[in-house]
Amino acid sequence: MKKVVLAYSGGLDTSCIVRWLKERDFEVICFVADLGQGLGRGEDFTAIEARALAAGASKVYVKDIQEEFVRDFVLPALKAGAVYEGKYLLATALGRPLIAKYLVQIAHKEKADCIAHGCTGKGNDQVRFEVTANILDPRLEIIAPVREWEFKSREEEIEYCRMHNIPIDVTKKKPYSIDRNIWGISIEAGILEDLQQEPPEDAYLITKSPSHIATYPKYVEVYFEQGQPQKIDGKKYALKRLINLLNEIGGAHGVGRSDLVENRLVGIKSREIYEAPAATILHTAHRELESLVLDRELAHFKEIVSLKYSELVYNGLWFSPLKEALDGFVHTTQQYVTGSIRLKLFKGNCVAVGRSSPHSLYKKELSTYGKEDKFDQKLANGFIKIWGMPYRK
Repeated sequence: MKKVVLAYSGGLDTSCIVRWLKERDFEVICFVADLGQGLGRGEDFTAIEARALAAGASKVYVKDIQEEFVRDFVLPALKAGAVYEGKYLLATALGRPLIAKYLVQIAHKEKADCIAHGCTGKGNDQVRFEVTANILDPRLEIIAPVREWEFKSREEEIEYCRMHNIPIDVTKKKPYSIDRNIWGISIEAGILEDLQQEPPEDAYLITKSPSHIATYPKYVEVYFEQGQPQKIDGKKYALKRLINLLNEIGGAHGVGRSDLVENRLVGIKSREIYEAPAATILHTAHRELESLVLDRELAHFKEIVSLKYSELVYNGLWFSPLKEALDGFVHTTQQYVTGSIRLKLFKGNCVAVGRSSPHSLYKKELSTYGKEDKFDQKLANGFIKIWGMPYRK
C-alpha cells in the first residue's frame, strides 16, 4: 500500500478524493493548511479533520501557517505591486506554493511515495502545486485524481459523498467552488459560468452589497514603513491582525469585489469573482505612496516588473530564479516607501484622498500656480526645443 499526502481543504473535491484514493489501495494522509480561511472569525478545523477521517484518511495534519503566509508571500507580492490582469490580487495563487512546500515536508516525514491535490486539468492550481513540488523534490510522484476520475460534474461528486456518508457543505442549488485565505476569496462555477449573468449576492461571503450600504463614507489612514503596512489610523498592528481588520472595515463598505474573465495558464479564458477588501485597500495605498516617493524612471520601470511578477505568481513560478531576482529589485525600491495614505471607502470604492511622506518628491513651490510659484517658466522654451529636436523635419 502506497502512502500519499493530500492537500485537503474539506471541500467537495478533496473529500471525494480521500475516499477515491482509499478505494484504490492508498493510505491517505491529509494536510490541512490554516491560511486564515476563516478571515478573522475562525475556521472549524475539528470538523474538517473529522470529515477527512470519515472519508477514510488515516491521519490528518492541521497547521496554522498564517504568519508565514503573510510575511513571506503576501508582503513581497504587495511590495511588488503584483496584480494579475489589473484585477486579481492573487490570494489563492500566493497560498499554493506554501501548501506545496508543506506537502513535501510531510511526505518526507511520513516516508510517503506520493503527494496529491484536488485541482482540475483546466486550472492554474495544478501547475502551482506540481511545479513547486518538482522544484523541492522531483522524486515524489504526484497524483491528480480530478484529471482522471469518472465524475463529470460537481453534482455527481455530491451524490458520491452522500452515498459514502461524507459530510459536505455544498449543495446542488449553490454549487460554487470557493477558495479563501486571509488575503482574499476566489469564487467560480455555477451560474458564474454564464457571462451574461450578474454575480448573485449569495456568491459573496465577506463584502456587503454596495447598494445596501449607508450613505456616509468611511475614512481610514494606513501607515507604511519601507513598503510594509504598520499602522491603521495611527495604531500599530501585527501584519496578520492589520489584514484581518482591513478585511472587516473594507468588507463592511463593499470594498474589494472584482469580476474577471481571465487568461488561465493552460490557454482558456475563465470567469471568476473575487473578494479582497484588505488587499484592495493595501494595494491602493501602497501604489499611491510609491507615486509620491519614487522618481519617474523607477516608478515606470517598476510597473513593468509588477506585471511580470504577477505573471510569475499566477503561473506557479514562485520559487523560480527570475522571481527571486525580481525580489531583489523590489526590495531596493522600497527603501523610501514610508509614509501615510488616507483613503475614502464609499459604496465599494477605495480612493486615496490624503498623502504624506518624509521622502516625498512632491514640491508645492514647483507645482503650484499660486503666488508661491518658484518654477522658472522661461526655461520651458529651450527644454521643448531640445526635447523635440529629433522629430523636426
